[in-house]
Amino acid sequence: MLDIKQIRENATEVEKALGRRNGGNSLKEIIQIDEEFRAANAQWEDLNRRRNEISETFKTKLSTLSAEDKKSLQDESKELKQKHEAVGPKRQELEEKLGQLIMAIPNIPDPSVPDGKDENDNVEISRWGDIPKIENPREHWDIGTELGVFDFERGVKIAESRFTVLVDMGAKIERALMNFMLDTHSKNGYTEVFPPVMVNRDALIGTGQLPKFEGDFYKCADDELYLIPTAEVPVTNLYREETLQEDDLPILHCAYTPCFRREAGSAGKDTRGYIRQHQFNKVEIVKFTTPETSEDEHEKLTRDAEKILEALQLPYRRIVLCAADLGFCARKCYDLEVWFPAQNKYREISSCSNFAEFQARRANIRYKPADGGKSRYVHTLNGSGLAIGRALAAILENYQQPDGSVRIPDVLVPYMGGVKEIRKR
Repeated sequence: MLDIKQIRENATEVEKALGRRNGGNSLKEIIQIDEEFRAANAQWEDLNRRRNEISETFKTKLSTLSAEDKKSLQDESKELKQKHEAVGPKRQELEEKLGQLIMAIPNIPDPSVPDGKDENDNVEISRWGDIPKIENPREHWDIGTELGVFDFERGVKIAESRFTVLVDMGAKIERALMNFMLDTHSKNGYTEVFPPVMVNRDALIGTGQLPKFEGDFYKCADDELYLIPTAEVPVTNLYREETLQEDDLPILHCAYTPCFRREAGSAGKDTRGYIRQHQFNKVEIVKFTTPETSEDEHEKLTRDAEKILEALQLPYRRIVLCAADLGFCARKCYDLEVWFPAQNKYREISSCSNFAEFQARRANIRYKPADGGKSRYVHTLNGSGLAIGRALAAILENYQQPDGSVRIPDVLVPYMGGVKEIRKR
């Protein structure tokens, strides 16, 4: 979340920056509620101070007080109590309202983020790899069904649409991708963790999914627990309400988890295939850095995700999202899009975001500077490294052969027990 002090002292500049998000947010109500809260809080503190003074007087000077002074202080104490009981609930109500309003304000786009109205204004930064020359390329769902990789019908039978069963070589290549990604990121300095796939409400608030996107997640009926939409949530919250040491930063983590999304509002989008599932597998990379290093660490994190695509020999491009297309928490975001021959276009396979201190404020994650100065908020960053199901779909399309088989990328062969291709059985 944003710093209320920043809003209070630079409202015009903050509103202008938020306006780049295609309309922005008015801060008028926040500023008004903040003023009312501070006035109520000041009154509440004054009442507390005076009540404490009277209490101390009765404790230490009771024997020296005249009957008149004693009654005067008793009458004042009763009046103060009545006022305190009146202003307390108002103060609490204003504080809660202010918190709700601040929680609903998105992050401020970085100055380097381009302007734009929607995803069509995102800017391509670079491309990598040669587009494969495939005559009449087939869709990954047709290839996968014919080769026995996907069983869409049984996925629907045991759950509902957009749940898919991976069979035989499909399950093996999915697992191979997971292990390859984790091994690669571990070699690049990320410490692997395997977190819970259910989190409490505070965890989702800490990373910004709640309360803004209430209803987008699968929630337990009898417990205040949610299935995670991404490993970003549990991994970032590993350090919630903690103060780290600057010498320990940056902290780098990678994690494999299944992910669960209701995909509310996505009706009609990617209803076929293995692109937009309610349950999918993903390897996430997460960083905790100092403010001074977060920009460089963002570039490194994005490169670490790109290296996976390059090792798999999958053509991709990097784009920087325009201000209007940024996610709620992101200050800056690069999307990596992998080539899908049958669709004749690039599709997102990773989003690599720098949140600056936005999430850290919500989750109260700080660090103590090495020089002994006042604790500061860390910067958090994360990216998909990668979405495993989309990588599998991209492999099926980019590595399809004229005889209907699919070649296994060389780096995955050792993880596949030496198997070099998928053929119809």
